[in-house]
Amino acid sequence: MNRTDVLAEKQKIVDAVDKRDSEFREISLKIHAHPELGFEEYKASKWLADYLEQEGFTVERGVAGLETAFIATWEGSSEGPTIGILAEYDALRGLGHACGHNIIGTSAVGAGIALKDAFPDLPGKIKVIGTPAEEGGGGKVIMTEEGVFDDLDAAMMTHPGNKTMVLRGGIACVGATFKFYGKEAHAAGSPELGINALDALMNSFAAINSLREHFPDDVRVHGIVTHGGDAANIVPGYCEASFVVRAKTRKKLEGIKERVYNAVRHSTAAVGATCEIIEGVTFAERNNNVPLAHLYKANLESIGVEVLAPPKDGGLGSSDIGNVGQVIPTIHPYIRIGDGGGHTPEFEKDSKSESGMIGQNQATKAMAMTAYDLCVNPDALQSVKDSFEIWKSTKDE
Repeated sequence: MNRTDVLAEKQKIVDAVDKRDSEFREISLKIHAHPELGFEEYKASKWLADYLEQEGFTVERGVAGLETAFIATWEGSSEGPTIGILAEYDALRGLGHACGHNIIGTSAVGAGIALKDAFPDLPGKIKVIGTPAEEGGGGKVIMTEEGVFDDLDAAMMTHPGNKTMVLRGGIACVGATFKFYGKEAHAAGSPELGINALDALMNSFAAINSLREHFPDDVRVHGIVTHGGDAANIVPGYCEASFVVRAKTRKKLEGIKERVYNAVRHSTAAVGATCEIIEGVTFAERNNNVPLAHLYKANLESIGVEVLAPPKDGGLGSSDIGNVGQVIPTIHPYIRIGDGGGHTPEFEKDSKSESGMIGQNQATKAMAMTAYDLCVNPDALQSVKDSFEIWKSTKDE
């Protein structure tokens, strides 16, 4: 198929997305208006899965033991690759959809439906996969460990942002809860009988801060106090903190987190308290598949979207998409929806704004067109697979 024919075929996808744009906006804004925390996205996952089922997808719910996870499958007319389009739909505590997951979920669902509308005989299989609890819960980590993505030839999702980029990286991270146990006593009458769990907590913060000077530039450690005691006139017998530790790779993260944990253990022991460390799931570093990203970039540019190069240094976050990228070719591009920074009240407004809905429309088209490329162009698919195999053979060097 020559370039002119390919562009004509892809115009069918553009038209299909635009035809349903009002539907996509409606569901996205409904999710935005009803924010739900990770593993509790009962409304959002149902709305998205029901919509896919209504449009002819076969939907499996409660995937990998997660109530709000789903897989919606549509098969074309003949054998071909299986392409995953990943949906997120959890919100942030206190900030709602200040990470724009209403757009992520809706654009994934929209891409799958638009492909089916435009090419009912597409040579391939599309799986729209609902992945809960990206914001710390690590739904994709659990789903990766359960083999949910193993049968995919490639996977993609699009994250809203304040710049359009296709090769933005991400670093590894792990969350941990520190529980400090002391002994209550009257803070004025008999403080000598108490063991201060809050001192253990505060000393731990100070010890972690003292490590920062000696961490590499790509390491980030940040935490909050989630329980600091019950009353000022009682020696705190129980306190709690929540931390996230980040490093460039999972391998590097192992050493960094042990230094943090040791700082907490020794700070706790110094005041006679005890500490329980409860470690969460580990998010792997992001592995963007370059040929797949280039396909996506070309499709964005074909609809008039300017794509920027990512910054050379700094500013990296973490996402459980990194774990998916360790097992199959994956991309995690960004689409501009406004000027706000992620996890801010400004971004929460951007994710329901007109510019947010325009970005959602663009992301939907780009993912659908990229999935189309992989299904109809064997050379493009092989390039994506070859790049992933090369990465696997060299990743531990």
